[in-house]
Amino acid sequence: MACDFLTVDTVLLRRLYVLIFIEHATRRVHLSGITANPTKAWVTQRARELSPRFAGLGYLIHGRDAIFTRSFDEVFAAEGLEVIRTPVRAPRANSICERVVGTIRRECLDGMLILGVGHLDQVLTEYIAHYNRHRPHWSLDQRPPDGTAVSSPQRADSALIRQDVLGGLIHEYQWAA
Repeated sequence: MACDFLTVDTVLLRRLYVLIFIEHATRRVHLSGITANPTKAWVTQRARELSPRFAGLGYLIHGRDAIFTRSFDEVFAAEGLEVIRTPVRAPRANSICERVVGTIRRECLDGMLILGVGHLDQVLTEYIAHYNRHRPHWSLDQRPPDGTAVSSPQRADSALIRQDVLGGLIHEYQWAA
Protein backbone atom coordinates (compact mmCIF):
# COMPACT_ATOMS: atom_id res chain seq x y z
CA MET A 1 0.00 0.00 0.00
CA ALA A 2 1.00 3.61 -0.42
CA CYS A 3 0.02 7.04 0.86
CA ASP A 4 0.36 10.59 -0.33
CA PHE A 5 -1.06 14.07 0.07
CA LEU A 6 -3.43 15.70 -2.40
CA THR A 7 -3.71 19.49 -2.26
CA VAL A 8 -6.94 21.27 -3.16
CA ASP A 9 -7.44 25.02 -3.44
CA THR A 10 -10.89 26.29 -2.44
CA VAL A 11 -12.97 29.08 -3.94
CA LEU A 12 -11.84 31.28 -1.05
CA LEU A 13 -8.18 30.58 -1.94
CA ARG A 14 -7.50 28.33 1.04
CA ARG A 15 -5.33 25.31 0.47
CA LEU A 16 -6.58 22.03 1.92
CA TYR A 17 -4.53 18.87 2.33
CA VAL A 18 -6.02 15.41 1.85
CA LEU A 19 -4.23 12.27 3.04
CA ILE A 20 -5.12 9.25 0.93
CA PHE A 21 -4.03 5.62 1.02
CA ILE A 22 -4.24 3.05 -1.78
CA GLU A 23 -3.87 -0.70 -1.57
CA HIS A 24 -1.70 -1.81 -4.49
CA ALA A 25 -3.20 -5.26 -4.99
CA THR A 26 -6.85 -4.21 -5.04
CA ARG A 27 -6.50 -0.52 -6.03
CA ARG A 28 -8.93 0.32 -3.18
CA VAL A 29 -8.58 3.97 -2.10
CA HIS A 30 -9.06 5.13 1.50
CA LEU A 31 -9.69 8.75 2.46
CA SER A 32 -7.84 9.35 5.71
CA GLY A 33 -8.54 12.98 6.46
CA ILE A 34 -8.70 16.59 5.30
CA THR A 35 -7.11 19.57 7.01
CA ALA A 36 -5.95 23.10 6.27
CA ASN A 37 -2.86 22.63 8.41
CA PRO A 38 -1.36 19.13 8.45
CA THR A 39 0.83 18.66 11.50
CA LYS A 40 2.92 15.70 12.52
CA ALA A 41 0.45 14.89 15.30
CA TRP A 42 -2.50 15.04 12.88
CA VAL A 43 -0.81 12.65 10.40
CA THR A 44 0.13 10.24 13.19
CA GLN A 45 -3.46 10.24 14.48
CA ARG A 46 -4.77 9.45 10.97
CA ALA A 47 -2.29 6.55 10.87
CA ARG A 48 -3.58 5.22 14.21
CA GLU A 49 -7.17 5.32 12.94
CA LEU A 50 -6.43 3.45 9.70
CA SER A 51 -3.60 1.08 10.63
CA PRO A 52 -5.78 -1.81 11.93
CA ARG A 53 -7.39 -2.08 8.46
CA PHE A 54 -4.00 -2.57 6.85
CA ALA A 55 -2.51 -5.18 9.16
CA GLY A 56 -0.71 -7.87 7.22
CA LEU A 57 -0.52 -6.05 3.88
CA GLY A 58 3.27 -6.12 3.86
CA TYR A 59 4.58 -2.68 2.88
CA LEU A 60 3.70 1.01 3.15
CA ILE A 61 5.31 3.35 0.63
CA HIS A 62 5.41 7.10 1.23
CA GLY A 63 7.52 10.09 0.27
CA ARG A 64 10.26 11.77 2.23
CA ASP A 65 8.10 14.68 3.32
CA ALA A 66 9.02 15.81 6.85
CA ILE A 67 5.39 15.37 7.92
CA PHE A 68 5.83 11.58 7.77
CA THR A 69 7.67 11.23 11.06
CA ARG A 70 9.14 8.28 12.89
CA SER A 71 5.96 8.02 15.01
CA PHE A 72 3.89 7.75 11.79
CA ASP A 73 6.13 4.90 10.60
CA GLU A 74 6.03 3.16 13.99
CA VAL A 75 2.22 2.98 13.93
CA PHE A 76 2.35 0.89 10.75
CA ALA A 77 5.39 -1.09 11.87
CA ALA A 78 3.38 -2.17 14.93
CA GLU A 79 0.78 -3.63 12.54
CA GLY A 80 3.48 -5.63 10.73
CA LEU A 81 4.02 -3.37 7.71
CA GLU A 82 7.50 -2.56 6.51
CA VAL A 83 7.72 1.19 5.80
CA ILE A 84 9.55 2.19 2.63
CA ARG A 85 10.44 5.81 1.96
CA THR A 86 10.80 6.75 -1.69
CA PRO A 87 14.19 7.92 -2.94
CA VAL A 88 14.81 11.66 -3.18
CA ARG A 89 13.36 13.24 -6.36
CA ALA A 90 11.90 9.96 -7.60
CA PRO A 91 8.15 10.48 -8.20
CA ARG A 92 7.90 7.19 -10.08
CA ALA A 93 8.77 5.30 -6.90
CA ASN A 94 5.23 5.95 -5.61
CA SER A 95 3.64 5.89 -9.05
CA ILE A 96 0.38 4.09 -8.21
CA CYS A 97 -0.51 6.63 -5.54
CA GLU A 98 0.58 9.54 -7.76
CA ARG A 99 -1.63 8.19 -10.52
CA VAL A 100 -4.65 8.01 -8.17
CA VAL A 101 -4.03 11.61 -7.13
CA GLY A 102 -4.07 12.59 -10.82
CA THR A 103 -7.24 10.57 -11.44
CA ILE A 104 -9.04 12.24 -8.55
CA ARG A 105 -8.02 15.64 -9.91
CA ARG A 106 -9.02 14.96 -13.53
CA GLU A 107 -12.23 13.02 -12.97
CA CYS A 108 -13.57 14.87 -9.94
CA LEU A 109 -11.91 18.03 -8.68
CA ASP A 110 -11.15 19.77 -11.99
CA GLY A 111 -14.90 19.95 -12.66
CA MET A 112 -15.89 21.45 -9.30
CA LEU A 113 -15.45 24.54 -7.18
CA ILE A 114 -14.73 23.48 -3.62
CA LEU A 115 -16.11 25.70 -0.85
CA GLY A 116 -14.40 24.30 2.24
CA VAL A 117 -13.43 21.27 4.28
CA GLY A 118 -16.99 19.95 4.68
CA HIS A 119 -17.75 20.29 0.98
CA LEU A 120 -14.46 18.63 -0.01
CA ASP A 121 -15.11 15.77 2.42
CA GLN A 122 -18.57 15.19 0.93
CA VAL A 123 -17.28 15.31 -2.66
CA LEU A 124 -14.31 13.00 -2.03
CA THR A 125 -16.35 10.53 0.00
CA GLU A 126 -18.84 10.20 -2.86
CA TYR A 127 -16.12 10.02 -5.53
CA ILE A 128 -14.06 7.41 -3.65
CA ALA A 129 -17.19 5.29 -3.16
CA HIS A 130 -17.70 5.47 -6.95
CA TYR A 131 -14.01 4.70 -7.54
CA ASN A 132 -14.05 1.65 -5.26
CA ARG A 133 -17.45 0.22 -6.29
CA HIS A 134 -18.01 1.09 -9.94
CA ARG A 135 -14.94 2.40 -11.76
CA PRO A 136 -13.33 -0.39 -13.79
CA HIS A 137 -9.56 -0.80 -13.69
CA TRP A 138 -7.43 -2.19 -16.46
CA SER A 139 -5.09 -3.96 -14.01
CA LEU A 140 -8.11 -5.72 -12.43
CA ASP A 141 -9.55 -7.08 -15.73
CA GLN A 142 -12.05 -4.21 -15.91
CA ARG A 143 -13.42 -4.86 -12.41
CA PRO A 144 -13.73 -2.23 -9.70
CA PRO A 145 -11.52 -2.46 -6.59
CA ASP A 146 -14.27 -3.99 -4.43
CA GLY A 147 -13.98 -7.13 -6.59
CA THR A 148 -17.46 -7.35 -8.06
CA ALA A 149 -17.58 -8.76 -11.54
CA VAL A 150 -18.58 -6.61 -14.46
CA SER A 151 -22.09 -7.59 -15.50
CA SER A 152 -22.42 -9.37 -18.81
CA PRO A 153 -24.37 -7.73 -21.61
CA GLN A 154 -28.10 -8.32 -21.40
CA ARG A 155 -30.62 -8.95 -24.12
CA ALA A 156 -31.39 -6.14 -26.52
CA ASP A 157 -34.76 -5.48 -24.87
CA SER A 158 -33.27 -4.95 -21.38
CA ALA A 159 -33.27 -1.45 -19.97
CA LEU A 160 -30.09 0.32 -19.01
CA ILE A 161 -30.34 2.45 -15.88
CA ARG A 162 -28.14 5.52 -15.39
CA GLN A 163 -27.38 6.87 -11.94
CA ASP A 164 -25.76 10.29 -11.57
CA VAL A 165 -22.88 10.72 -9.15
CA LEU A 166 -21.62 14.07 -7.89
CA GLY A 167 -24.60 15.94 -9.32
CA GLY A 168 -24.18 14.48 -12.80
CA LEU A 169 -20.41 14.95 -13.13
CA ILE A 170 -20.06 11.15 -13.31
CA HIS A 171 -22.58 8.57 -14.51
CA GLU A 172 -22.87 4.94 -13.41
CA TYR A 173 -24.73 2.44 -15.59
CA GLN A 174 -26.26 -0.93 -14.81
CA TRP A 175 -28.75 -3.29 -16.40
CA ALA A 176 -32.29 -3.31 -15.02
CA ALA A 177 -33.29 -6.52 -13.30
